[in-house]
Amino acid sequence: MFAFLKNIASKAGAKPETQRQTVERALAEINAIVGTLEAKPKLVFDAEAGVLELELPAQMPDETLALPAPEDVAEPEADTAPEAETAEKP
Repeated sequence: MFAFLKNIASKAGAKPETQRQTVERALAEINAIVGTLEAKPKLVFDAEAGVLELELPAQMPDETLALPAPEDVAEPEADTAPEAETAEKP
């Protein structure tokens, strides 16, 4: 979580992190985060490009709480009500 502090400390004169330690730390952080998710993402590895990608759902569970409330769609039309009142009575 505070890995950036470790990086700052390593740049300030502490022993630098090896590539193996960097990969192991990053993988541990990703595993910890993915472990807390309800919907597990799909992991895609492109060997030619050397890229790992996570395919996340279109909407995460915490994002649904941030959406605005839906507007009322079934509102009565204002044009039809005055016509009924202006009709002549016999």
